[in-house]
Amino acid sequence: MKIVVGQGSCGIAAGAGKVYDKLNELLSDKDGVTLTISGCIGMCYLEPIVDIYDDNSNLKRLVRVEADDAQKIADAVLKNDLSILNDIEITDDDKAFLEKQTRIALRHCGIINPEDISDYTNADGGYKAIEKALSMTPEEVIEVIKTSGLAGRGGAGFPTWFKWNAARQSEGDEKYLICNADEGDPGAFMDRAVIEGDPHNLIEGMLIGAYAIGAKHAVVYVRAEYPLAIARLERAIEQATEKGYLGNNILGSNFSCDMRIKAGAGAFVCGEETALIESLEGQRGMPRLKPPFPAQSGFWHKPSNINNVETFANVPWILLNGGEAFAAMGTADSKGTKVFALTGKIKKGGLVEIPMGKTLRDVIFDIGGGIRDDKEFKAVQMGGPSGGCIPKELLDTEIDYKKLGATGAIMGSGGMVVMDESTCMVGMAKFFLDFTTKESCGKCVQCRLGTKRMNEILNRIVEGKGKQGDIELLEELCYAIKDGALCGLGQTAPNPVLTTIKYFRNEYEAHINEKKCPAHECVDLLTYSIVADKCKGCTACAKKCPVNAISGEVKSAHKIDSEKCIRCGQCKATCKFGAIVVD
Repeated sequence: MKIVVGQGSCGIAAGAGKVYDKLNELLSDKDGVTLTISGCIGMCYLEPIVDIYDDNSNLKRLVRVEADDAQKIADAVLKNDLSILNDIEITDDDKAFLEKQTRIALRHCGIINPEDISDYTNADGGYKAIEKALSMTPEEVIEVIKTSGLAGRGGAGFPTWFKWNAARQSEGDEKYLICNADEGDPGAFMDRAVIEGDPHNLIEGMLIGAYAIGAKHAVVYVRAEYPLAIARLERAIEQATEKGYLGNNILGSNFSCDMRIKAGAGAFVCGEETALIESLEGQRGMPRLKPPFPAQSGFWHKPSNINNVETFANVPWILLNGGEAFAAMGTADSKGTKVFALTGKIKKGGLVEIPMGKTLRDVIFDIGGGIRDDKEFKAVQMGGPSGGCIPKELLDTEIDYKKLGATGAIMGSGGMVVMDESTCMVGMAKFFLDFTTKESCGKCVQCRLGTKRMNEILNRIVEGKGKQGDIELLEELCYAIKDGALCGLGQTAPNPVLTTIKYFRNEYEAHINEKKCPAHECVDLLTYSIVADKCKGCTACAKKCPVNAISGEVKSAHKIDSEKCIRCGQCKATCKFGAIVVD
């Protein structure tokens, strides 16, 4: 039998390392048993996950496994009686999380060992796509990508073939292919999971792209906060080089390409391609004026092409299955599949890959299982700090570049942060704008100062100090920044504010006019009080109050001094009689 322990970052954080070590201790000397690892399969909410395959490759998936379960797993495997593991086996409901997906970029994640190249080459077409590409002309490869309709999965959705063709046609003997793995959106972890779980797929996709544009050098720009992804990618590059998939005269052809990794310092602005290039060159990550575009003058002012991880992860499948097969999925304007990181107030958080054209409702409720604790769905933030909030009345919006853009949000790299009734939309806008304000490189005045002024207004509103005209001033600043900012960071930074004003203007007005937070989330706008008829005078709340703001005699109704109250919520959490209310 083969036992596979999921060892993505999410699994390790949940304790998968301890599970693996214990299983290794129990089974390392047992014949007929193989213990190995995989990356994240996407069901992050069920980690740690252990898969058991018998001699006929039948799978038994165990979820939320603890180190204490290792002995039971070992006994079941050695006795060849897996029925004793039924109590930790995945349920049919949770199986549906994967069954309702269509996985291309993630097809190997959670299945193969990312640290063993033989697992990739023995899998579905591993390194067969580059072999096929080398039997074609670069122009023919680009034509296949054109037929597929593959668009950049990093956010803008620009046609991949067009960028490749522009770099191909640019004059110059030295060209560069760059992978943007600087995944900086809060709540996004798609690229990390692909690199951790299937690094050879990324390498192969980049090799095909390098061959198509005529590049001999490839660079993966990955954030330093992804140490596991970097370690596995480094190992994969070494293995690919040893096997002849990287280096000189790849697979006996005239094509040569080397690959290296650049660990970035975690600047969000380096997600913008010219800022990324500046960082690669050892400069401060700040965007360049365009034109010239990177295809004409990029890394070291040589023709360069930049795509993100997910874009490259689709390329090997497309080469093997044909551009028509990829284009058959999705919508007229958005082809293929898209990976999303489903996070926030969701029951089943993790990675979801679905064909374009599915609705937000399909992802959040059908796959994600709906809202945690069965609360009311309120909105979903699409596209991270550069995206926007989509309200519940637009839940049936199709996932398509144009249709999402029409809501005021964007597809982005694939972050999907779900919010329930307890989320303050003004506070949510402030959270994302605070992020972009801090991440602004400061090169242009509109972004450097404009986002700061907006952030100051939002802070004033959530503190109960908002005034008439603040909403209109925010809107004015939003459009001035969008029109004047140099790069995509500034041009999209106002989106969370604009969409929350558009769909949740009443919440802004309540904060400003009534000094109230309808979601009861903004601490400065909350008032704690005790309903005298319900208070039993047990003194439990008074004992818990850290600032002695609650007074009263035993068995008599208590009172809260609003001047002293710091609104920590401990009194409400302590009261067993529902006597404490928040307004």
